[in-house]
Amino acid sequence: MSLATSLFSFDDSYARDLEGLYEPSRAAQAPAPELLTLNTALAAELGLDAGALSSPEGVDLLVGNAVAENSSPIAMAYAGHQFGSYSSRLGDGRALLLGEIIDVHGNRRDVHLKGSGRTSFARGGDGKATVGPMLREYVISEAMHALGIPTTRALAVVATGEWVARETALPGAVLVRVASSHLRVGTFQYAAETGDLDLLRRLADHAISRHYSHLAATDQPYLAFYEGVVAAQAALVAAWMHVGFIHGVMNTDNTTISGETIDYGPCAFMDRHASDTVFSSIDHGGRYAYGNQPGILQWNLARLAEALLPLIHADTERAVASATEVLQGFGEHYLAAWRRGMGAKLGITADTVDAVALADGVPDMLQQERVDHTLFFRRLSGVMQGDPAPVRSLFADPTSFDAWAPAWRALLPTSGDERLAVARSMDRVNPLTIPRNHRVEHALAAATGGDLQPIHRLLDAITRPFDERPGLEDFTQPAPADGAPYVTFCGT
Repeated sequence: MSLATSLFSFDDSYARDLEGLYEPSRAAQAPAPELLTLNTALAAELGLDAGALSSPEGVDLLVGNAVAENSSPIAMAYAGHQFGSYSSRLGDGRALLLGEIIDVHGNRRDVHLKGSGRTSFARGGDGKATVGPMLREYVISEAMHALGIPTTRALAVVATGEWVARETALPGAVLVRVASSHLRVGTFQYAAETGDLDLLRRLADHAISRHYSHLAATDQPYLAFYEGVVAAQAALVAAWMHVGFIHGVMNTDNTTISGETIDYGPCAFMDRHASDTVFSSIDHGGRYAYGNQPGILQWNLARLAEALLPLIHADTERAVASATEVLQGFGEHYLAAWRRGMGAKLGITADTVDAVALADGVPDMLQQERVDHTLFFRRLSGVMQGDPAPVRSLFADPTSFDAWAPAWRALLPTSGDERLAVARSMDRVNPLTIPRNHRVEHALAAATGGDLQPIHRLLDAITRPFDERPGLEDFTQPAPADGAPYVTFCGT
């Protein structure tokens, strides 16, 4: 047995349980694979030997040139609403599930390739990916992980040694992605579309076993499962809103059952706060703008309810009534998560009418002056220590902040020691460093040209987002206000 095939100890519960929801496939051979970056911390968490993964045999495995023992690569099937329009057959057109491993904490994790070549779901595409978008996913997903937001993660990016035709010829790459699973709302839509109730039930049972096992013995496990997904996704989108993250392509095939963020294509973090901020080149109507994200998540979850109805109750009317009641609870779940997180960001407990009103009014105040979202919250702790100038300087006209601040101060402790403790707790939830868009673009452009140093420096900065570190000050500042509007692309 070669080193490459013995590096992973794979299981394949998805393939075992869910025949009909995948197609066997193999990665296209990469002519000259080269490891661009390896997530050694994640490798350790997965119980993998980073040195062996970095070897030529390990890189062959990571890019798909070699297949590990007990791995039966498959392209997963799913449907989805893309920008509101339904497609009954999407699936992994350029991706493969290699299998599942049990990490050092006993958790089951998918290992998945992205950009590994055409599959039967490719829909006319070449199935390839390029260095820039794959490194973007690596950077942004690691930033999200460092911020404590549930996310898929990147184990490695491997250059393939070939050129991929886009607007110009670009160097090809494969991303190795790790997730607690790749089950999506779109997976359930696909299963429901088949009309095979047994397949839909097997899928739901698989998802419950994997992510919501504590619900398996409830009186109505499928309704309880739906409520679990609703709660998980409400908490996730609230976390996005807290840090100014805009996903950019919130289709139902990019909405996970686990509550993890997935698919970092046209995504970015907001600099100046504005609810209508859009970064995606294809989101012409602003469907997935920053301020629309909670509503879109609820819409996506309504599509999941439609797929689950036959399992919730044999009587369609009763099933609809039960699912609707759960879906209507999304707003309560979201507001609870939003206010809890805002309270932590502001150093208050948002459990009174005055505190809730204060927290809920912050976005309008920031929007009015187009204040930098990240720096506003980070600099608030300075006010606790007697220096309001840095946060006031973010406002062209600080009148609105000066009117808001006394009510905020009234909710804070009065003693100096207590205020210092609160300031420190705020700095543990309000990042100083996020993947600023201009810094990301600079690093990706350099990497596409063969220089990886800016990417590694950016990763060093964003994976310790709450720490103030000398020498990394340039990563904490927004782009110049007179720059062109920032646009991101999906990379296909």
